[in-house]
Amino acid sequence: MIKNKNRTLITEGSISKALLYFFFPILFGSFFQQLYNTADAIIVGRYLGKGALAAVGGSTAVIINLLINFFIGLSSGASVIIAQRYGSGNTERTDKAVHTSLALALVFGIAISVFGFVFSRQMLSLIDTPAEILEISNTYLKIYFAGSMTLILYNMGCGIFRALGDSRHPLYFLITGSIANILLDFLFIGYFDMGVTGAAMATVLSQAVSMALTLIYLLRLDYGFKISFIKTRFDMRELRDIIRIGVPVGLQSALYNITNLLIQSGVNALGTDAVAAWAAYSKIDAFFWMVDNAFGISITTFVGQNYGAGNRERIKKGMWVCTLLALVVTLSIQVVYITFGRSILFLFTSDENVIEIGKTIINIVVPFFVVFLPIEILSGVIKGCGKVMTSTILTLSGICFLRFLWMFTGARIWPGIESIMLAYPITWSVTALLFIVYYFRGHWLKEGVSGK
Repeated sequence: MIKNKNRTLITEGSISKALLYFFFPILFGSFFQQLYNTADAIIVGRYLGKGALAAVGGSTAVIINLLINFFIGLSSGASVIIAQRYGSGNTERTDKAVHTSLALALVFGIAISVFGFVFSRQMLSLIDTPAEILEISNTYLKIYFAGSMTLILYNMGCGIFRALGDSRHPLYFLITGSIANILLDFLFIGYFDMGVTGAAMATVLSQAVSMALTLIYLLRLDYGFKISFIKTRFDMRELRDIIRIGVPVGLQSALYNITNLLIQSGVNALGTDAVAAWAAYSKIDAFFWMVDNAFGISITTFVGQNYGAGNRERIKKGMWVCTLLALVVTLSIQVVYITFGRSILFLFTSDENVIEIGKTIINIVVPFFVVFLPIEILSGVIKGCGKVMTSTILTLSGICFLRFLWMFTGARIWPGIESIMLAYPITWSVTALLFIVYYFRGHWLKEGVSGK
């Protein structure tokens, strides 16, 4: 059994160092994850054409995000609870929370795999996937969901590592999986000519590599208790708290992605070129979201441990430090995307019309990235304190409801890619304002989930 030297409490010392201790491994991990997602898109787009690119990165990606991200939202509830237990020094409840989280991953992994595999075609048809890419989209989706248990267990394992203070090992395992994915892409698509089937198999097998490494190392560590599959079962007290935090986050993520399905359906109606442009942009866009998400996870973990330890003022200072760091990075990304957007899109396709549509999307959406920062960071603070339902209500009111409203009014009155894309800056701006008002009223810092 290995004594884990990487775990740490972040309840004292430099706040910026504590945040960056988590941020950089999470960022690099997200970077490598996005690297192999982008490699998929580049290899598929260049080897198999824009139809295959639209199939792999369009409707299938939105459906995958809808189902998988619901569980990732649920697992974030587990991470908050584990961080709070660990920050309070309660080893027994930390042990039970960890094993309850693993049991939850096994149950949901089976459910999502079965549901996604059985209903893949129906979901693709529901969002009006163009007929010319329906079959290959369905093939990709079925293979992906057949192996989705690997991704679910990997994500839960990473959440456990981070909640216990170790953000580096998930990075190492993800890098290994990313390299495996790129190599398998070239092997299955370039050498064996397996088409979209090869892209799906490369993704699933690389995820399996990351999952295996994560679980093997997790089971070997000593956190003051031994993690073991033999002890993997539901503790009803821990399950209740995990569900109380995780389900609202999961529902928020699901409804968020349902609005993205609505947007994807609107893009689908514009034809294959628009779908391919949206798919290519989504891969570029994901690099910003990986940064944004890294800050969100960092501040949530930081707040969770400090909330468990009772460090209220440190939480407030942490929010300002995280906001400043995120602002500098986001502004830099915006400059790069706006300046070099056309050249980046050319990596995915040489089709001029697809590139023009993609550049239009960049010009509308990217300038508003900075507006989303208060949503991610303040939501992370609120969730870390256990006030998850409030975060969910604010997000549903600002983003989900308004996005539905816009897609059924503005996007229909002024049809086209421009009006569809306006759904993002409009809803981000309103939701950011809601979070700012709520945060400065201070209700989020009242007593919540106890880690003791």
